[in-house]
Amino acid sequence: MDEIAYSINRTARALGVGRSTIYKLIKTGQVDALKIGTRTLITTESIARLTEVHRSN
Repeated sequence: MDEIAYSINRTARALGVGRSTIYKLIKTGQVDALKIGTRTLITTESIARLTEVHRSN
């Protein structure tokens, strides 16, 4: 089964940005976050959508 969400740290490493940038992306609605217990996870679908938007610019 493919992963459907990544941790904040893994998302930041994958995108080459800091954790605070990921939290800003969540706050502005540019990526979708899931809260499971105390963990915040970013959906792989929203990461792909974000990178596609920025690839077009």
